[in-house]
Amino acid sequence: MEPALSQLAKLTATETHRLDRAIVAISVNPELGTPVSGTLLRDYVDDVDGVRVIYYVTALRQITIVAYVEA
Repeated sequence: MEPALSQLAKLTATETHRLDRAIVAISVNPELGTPVSGTLLRDYVDDVDGVRVIYYVTALRQITIVAYVEA
C-alpha cells in the first residue's frame, strides 16, 4: 500500500483530476474498458485526458485499479 500512496502523492492536481474522471466513468460503467485477452482484466484508455486504467471487477462488483497518467 505504501508505494501506491507515495505515487499518488506525486500526482499534480491536474493529473489527479484527469485520473478521477476516468475512475468515475469506470465506476458508473465497469464494462467500459476493453477485455484483456486470456485474463479477467479490462483496459480503459482515455486519449483526450491521457489516462490508461487497467482494472479488474470482482464478483461483488468491486473494482481494483492500476492506472497510468501520461505527462
